[in-house]
Amino acid sequence: MDKPKIVLGVSGGIAAYKACELLRRLTESGHDVRVLPTSNALRFVGAATWAALSGHPVDTEVFESVHEVPHVRIGQQADLLVIAPATADLLAKAAHGRADDLLTNTLLTVRAPVIFAPAMHTEMWEHPATQENVATLRRRGAVVIEPASGRLTGADTGKGRLPDPAEIFEVCRRVLARGTAGAVPDLAGRHVVISAGGTREPLDPVRYLGNRSSGKQGYALARTAVARGARVTLVAANAALPDPAGAEVVPVGTARELREAVLKAAANADAVVMAAAVADFRPSREVDSKIKKRDGVEPEPIALVRNPDILAELSAHRPAPAQIVVGFAAETDDVLANGRAKLARKGCDLLVVNQVGGGRAFGTEENEAVILESGGPETPVPHGPKETLADRIWDIVAGRLSTA
Repeated sequence: MDKPKIVLGVSGGIAAYKACELLRRLTESGHDVRVLPTSNALRFVGAATWAALSGHPVDTEVFESVHEVPHVRIGQQADLLVIAPATADLLAKAAHGRADDLLTNTLLTVRAPVIFAPAMHTEMWEHPATQENVATLRRRGAVVIEPASGRLTGADTGKGRLPDPAEIFEVCRRVLARGTAGAVPDLAGRHVVISAGGTREPLDPVRYLGNRSSGKQGYALARTAVARGARVTLVAANAALPDPAGAEVVPVGTARELREAVLKAAANADAVVMAAAVADFRPSREVDSKIKKRDGVEPEPIALVRNPDILAELSAHRPAPAQIVVGFAAETDDVLANGRAKLARKGCDLLVVNQVGGGRAFGTEENEAVILESGGPETPVPHGPKETLADRIWDIVAGRLSTA
């Protein structure tokens, strides 16, 4: 079978060197990649590097290899076009249909899905002109990944950093798998909030009351939502995972911290998915020094108090009636019966019920579940990658949002 054909566009920013890692991941995962750098990109990484890593010749202008009409042929044959980094200048050209080199000409001929991974200084990203160009591209169906925050060129720090190439690769993989050429992604223009990981309730400066959640299901929900065009806020509780490209990650520790962050983000969200494992209880008090073991003395019992019920609070106090609230229920027995009872008790729209224990769900790359809908059907999702379950959840959420 022919390898999927990907066009990797590289524009003239200092982050161009990171595209070498993205190219390596794309080629090593079985894709045929053609690199189209701009002339300014070649000031950062030379043509020989791109040619050696991709196995294809590198052209920048439409007047090179004219007999092959490359600005038409390359776009027609592509299964995906990704531009990383995408500078402010490149975004402006793309939004206004400018075509003064091979990459921007190809942007006008490609009919495959298009992904932009912007990278620039914070002031340039936040400028109204850039934001308007980004909005235009998203309205046309392109996936524009939100840049990461961190160290920029020189001593500057802020939003505008190119996301990790490994995470850009994950977005490419998901968009390519969905094959939404010519269609506006079904979560475009939507803001979704996702909680992930497991909360930890301090007992003393060393110990805590926690759970086994790794956060992998919540992170899969974030990655798939980005690939479907959403603006994503990920509230992450103690998850030792790389930030998903395009998601705003808000780190938290305890259930009360998670509640505060989720409620703040949910104020303007179209959907909230509570995938985090939130501790139901916390110690009634946290001691200031480590609890010592004393020979011949039994430890004092630890009194517990209830944590806030965040899912029920979200369901009962929505900022807009059309907001979709999704809960998760990890059960060890009577899975469906307990799930139905929890769905009714919490008042959410969907409840994703899965069985845990015995090596299932927590910490693994796979999951299986049943999605229960309030006033609707049950949707079993068989054992498979957590991204598969995430996509099935977004299918239902997107359908409900489209009819709200």
